[in-house]
Amino acid sequence: MTEMIKGRFSKKVLIPVLILSLLVSMSSVLAIMVRAEEAPVLPTFDIPALTQEQVASPKPNVIVVATGGTLAGQATNGDKASFQSYRAGTYTMADLVSQLPIHKNADVSTYQFGNKGSGGYTMKELYDLSLAVDAALEIYDGAVVTTGTDTMEEIAYFLDLTVRSEKPVVVTGAMRPWDVVGTDGPANLYQAIKVAGSGKTTWFGTVVMLNDVIFAAREVTKTNSHRMDTFDAPMFGALGYVDDPAVRIYRAPARAFKAGTPEWATPFDLKTISKDNLPLVGIVYNYQEASGGAIRGLVEDGVKGIVTAGTGAGGISSGLSAARTSAMTNNNVIFVSTTRTGSGSVYGGSGNTVAGDNLNAAHARIMLLLSLAFSGDVNVIRGWFQSFGTADVDISVDADTVLRTSVEEEPALPEVEAPVVTAPIPGTEEPATTDPAGEESPAATEETEVEQETVATP
Repeated sequence: MTEMIKGRFSKKVLIPVLILSLLVSMSSVLAIMVRAEEAPVLPTFDIPALTQEQVASPKPNVIVVATGGTLAGQATNGDKASFQSYRAGTYTMADLVSQLPIHKNADVSTYQFGNKGSGGYTMKELYDLSLAVDAALEIYDGAVVTTGTDTMEEIAYFLDLTVRSEKPVVVTGAMRPWDVVGTDGPANLYQAIKVAGSGKTTWFGTVVMLNDVIFAAREVTKTNSHRMDTFDAPMFGALGYVDDPAVRIYRAPARAFKAGTPEWATPFDLKTISKDNLPLVGIVYNYQEASGGAIRGLVEDGVKGIVTAGTGAGGISSGLSAARTSAMTNNNVIFVSTTRTGSGSVYGGSGNTVAGDNLNAAHARIMLLLSLAFSGDVNVIRGWFQSFGTADVDISVDADTVLRTSVEEEPALPEVEAPVVTAPIPGTEEPATTDPAGEESPAATEETEVEQETVATP
């Protein structure tokens, strides 16, 4: 009888335990299946393997990832003096590299990602380009990416924020097509390979090199429609220069000071999202009596974010301000304020408005687009703009000392002075009196006319 009771009790206990174990196993399988469904399908790339000669060579191995642009352009009708009339993205990179002298500083391979003007690439294609560069850097010591110059700064900044490898990435191009007299293409290509092979921009993120000048991708912009020295970095200047045979680096971007730490990597790991996650983000330019139509049109198109290029320190018109408020309230659009002046910082921002610091509108759009792809929380996005977007220097000297370039100072307390009373001179007005609170009396206060302008902070 005792054995029967024990058997029944064992069954009563054992069966629920088995059912619970089965449910746990099934939930684990379902969780794995859900994660598998959520995992993005990543593109693959036919990156050339290193040859035995390259492996044995003492020179670094550099790959040129080509996207076309003017550098690969062909002059119209074979006119060697046709500097502005040409077909971009005509020659292949393998052909162009074969025309260069054998490189003194690197062994060079090529990968033809695409062959068209820079403005013809979609954000989804830039997603693929970034992953292709990372795939190439799993094999090679450095990468050169050739693009057209029209949107080079946007492509370079996209790579700067998304490429996960710390190895050198150097973006270059040309202002004149490959086959005209005085072309800058061959020299820019050769020198960019030199920079990538030198290793001197390791941990810098992506840099741009044209005309022997090296710039940070975050800071560089195109300043002239035709001149070969068109690229510049307002406020900051160059990182360094290429002088035969040396690559000279005279300053480093803020990211370089985080080399080897988890803080070096941005949060924008494209392998964790689908390219379909990249949202629509637009730019609106402020001008005298600007209407809100541009903002309303972009909202109708379905944008998730808008960058305003404002006057002065980010100011926008009353029409744009009203449209911005409506877009934030009714459509949860996130705005980033920048200036149209070409340089200078924009601070502040609250609610759904984020300050763009000294990013120009094109760069801020890239930063906002990637931020929205990874988060819909405006406070998280604001934090990313204040850290990765601002990129000011924070150097740890030792465990107890940190040098910062940006210091939030506490406001100084007003000095309290004893009242100063001056005896009036007969025939004159009574002088102004300074009270203990440090404020002037109304008699000493002048009215100042202030121009009314809607500023970037709502």
